[in-house]
Amino acid sequence: MLMQMMRGGHQLMVLYSFLLPPTFPLQTELTPPAATFVRDILIFLCLWGSKTPENGEIANLRPGAEQKVVFITARVHPGETPSSFVCQGIIDFLVSQHPIAKVLRDHLVFKIAPMLNPDGVYLGNYRCSLMGFDLNRHWANPSPWAHPTLHGVKQLIIEMYNNPKINLEFYIDIHAHSTMMNGFMYGNIFEDEERFQRQAVLPKLLCQNAEDFSYSSTSFNRDAVKAGTGRRFLGGLLNDTSYCYTLEVSFYSYIVGGTTTAVPYTEEACILLKSCLLLQRT
Repeated sequence: MLMQMMRGGHQLMVLYSFLLPPTFPLQTELTPPAATFVRDILIFLCLWGSKTPENGEIANLRPGAEQKVVFITARVHPGETPSSFVCQGIIDFLVSQHPIAKVLRDHLVFKIAPMLNPDGVYLGNYRCSLMGFDLNRHWANPSPWAHPTLHGVKQLIIEMYNNPKINLEFYIDIHAHSTMMNGFMYGNIFEDEERFQRQAVLPKLLCQNAEDFSYSSTSFNRDAVKAGTGRRFLGGLLNDTSYCYTLEVSFYSYIVGGTTTAVPYTEEACILLKSCLLLQRT
């Protein structure tokens, strides 16, 4: 937010941020300690020249096992910093010694791109990339020159989709919301009623087990304005065993069910509450 004020006859420009953001250099330092089941892969170079890693695979599968993949992305909008906190919590939990994390590693491969818009983050943009694009409207036809991060991730997802040994179970794109409270999801609408009902299972489980998640705020739509988003595009591209979601977490707080009590979201709350409960119940 930009404000201008007068002081001593001089005009001052003051910039305000919602919260202290995780920076691009900090993101590159979030190296998981469990090297036996974590692998960093460089999948593209950004326009600014910075390297963008895919922070996973996180897996410990037996040789020859079918790869069931959960693909997670975050920070496509640079100003939505809580998405980085949630993504960090997911990574921290997955590489931990928690028994549920071990079960997840034994049965799933997690591929995580924690920062889809590193140029925008580096420059301090709120929504757009270095070239002024809202990247979350260009999934249908990303340019390797103008939208290299989307192009790289999309190509990787298509390669997995075409590999008969890989089943992409979930695609989850993490965002932060500036007006809504709680955590909630956006999903897609399908003509097949059974597929539509199966898609609702994950947000319903989250609502049952995470006090900050609101199923009543969760919605399933096919709004034209969202056509170029990852959730909408990949939901139409992938087969009927794959489910694509946008996971939103409030910038501010969540309301405890059955009360009017607002609990502020802190960095620690985003990391420990949202992320761990998400993966424990997936």
